[in-house]
Amino acid sequence: MSRPTIADIARRAGVSKGAVSFALNGRPGVSETTRERILQVAEEMNWRPHSAARALGGARAGAVGLVLARPARTIGVEPFFAQLLSGLQAGLSAHAVALQLMVVEDTAAEVEVYRRWASEHRVDGFILVDLQLRDPRIEVLEELGLPSVVLGGPGRHGTLPSVWADDREAMLSIVDYLAALGHRRIAHLAGLPAFQHTQRRIRALRDASRRLGLEDAVSVPTDFSDAEGAAATRTLLTRARRPTAIVYDSDVMAVAGLGVAAEMGVSVPGELSIVSFDDSVLARIVHPALTALSRDTFALGEQVAGALLRAVADPSSAEDLKTPTPRLTVRESTAPPGLGRPTKSV
Repeated sequence: MSRPTIADIARRAGVSKGAVSFALNGRPGVSETTRERILQVAEEMNWRPHSAARALGGARAGAVGLVLARPARTIGVEPFFAQLLSGLQAGLSAHAVALQLMVVEDTAAEVEVYRRWASEHRVDGFILVDLQLRDPRIEVLEELGLPSVVLGGPGRHGTLPSVWADDREAMLSIVDYLAALGHRRIAHLAGLPAFQHTQRRIRALRDASRRLGLEDAVSVPTDFSDAEGAAATRTLLTRARRPTAIVYDSDVMAVAGLGVAAEMGVSVPGELSIVSFDDSVLARIVHPALTALSRDTFALGEQVAGALLRAVADPSSAEDLKTPTPRLTVRESTAPPGLGRPTKSV
């Protein structure tokens, strides 16, 4: 069926289109009896205001936008994104605001969606994730003029406020812990190199390596997928002087790496320690359970939702919000190099 119009409601209610407009917009000009009849007919016809018409009348769209330029297959298996989206939706739903989500192939497609949604008045604001080096999206969102919040930091990006945790501090906590156990050859399976948080983690490992006098510290970029995580792990473990510890930027890659270690007969943690930058049920149910950086990702989503809702209500009130640094939760996948009780990973 086609979308019902004000004219359709007027015909069924036996009133003028002007009376329907007055009733639906809560304006004077019709009796309460007529208003109630019109509203009842509109409900029966499942009428909803057109987003563009609402915007022209100064009304809000009642939705915010999130566009992800990542492979849909990768996002589908990422516990981090599942928890983040759940927290976002919970924070927004509490205020009767919807989350409009789209997954696209690249940044150019993402920018096009921003422009289209803004021109069609689909959303009241945007959430920006996966902040890039010299990110072209910042200027576009500033140009569009809709309230926007960046997940990532530190600090502001252009005029856009951010909600962020200290990736550098988190990575340093991992490297310091592994070095204290005696590890001197540490590898890092990083995410996409264009992402700012990936570069901060890479630099943190490099700086810690100099400070701690590590023998070898290398970062290998990946696309966050289990396939690339497994392939990179296999390459590292075939080296003549292979790493004694590997840090993974996602729990999906860490679990894939654990499987490769088992396949190659490398015991964890006896011969190889594994740490995940993300914690989830995946990290806890494998054997050995994975040492990981833990944080409440659901709560992070709620915080991002709250920051954007505040910016929509009053753009001048937008401010940065630093969230707690993820804490290291030590489990069975880490031990001193060559000294941990060999535990065959499965």
